[in-house]
Amino acid sequence: MQKRFRLSRSEDFKRVRRIGKSYAHPLVVLVAQANETSTQIRVGVAAGKTTGTAVHRNRAKRLLREAMRPMLASLASGWDLVLIARPALVTATLADTRTALTNLLRRAQILPADES
Repeated sequence: MQKRFRLSRSEDFKRVRRIGKSYAHPLVVLVAQANETSTQIRVGVAAGKTTGTAVHRNRAKRLLREAMRPMLASLASGWDLVLIARPALVTATLADTRTALTNLLRRAQILPADES
């Protein structure tokens, strides 16, 4: 995922977690908040210690970033998203992760229903 699409500041993560609406899936949790000041979409990825060791957390974050990368062009603009890895994500495949993210983004109405 390109740097311009990343949510990186701690204040932004806290704002999205506090104000945003969350959508849960067994593999990942999506927290979405509309951002009126920016016209592009920004995505932050997090994996807590419940996900596993540092190796597992890093794999989960890489998996989430790679699953989001091809979807960025078709997403509605003006959103800040935080993706939080769950422990089951460590053993999931890229296809499973993409399916989970597609499901969550459609529920949040950020991904149009006819896109995949």
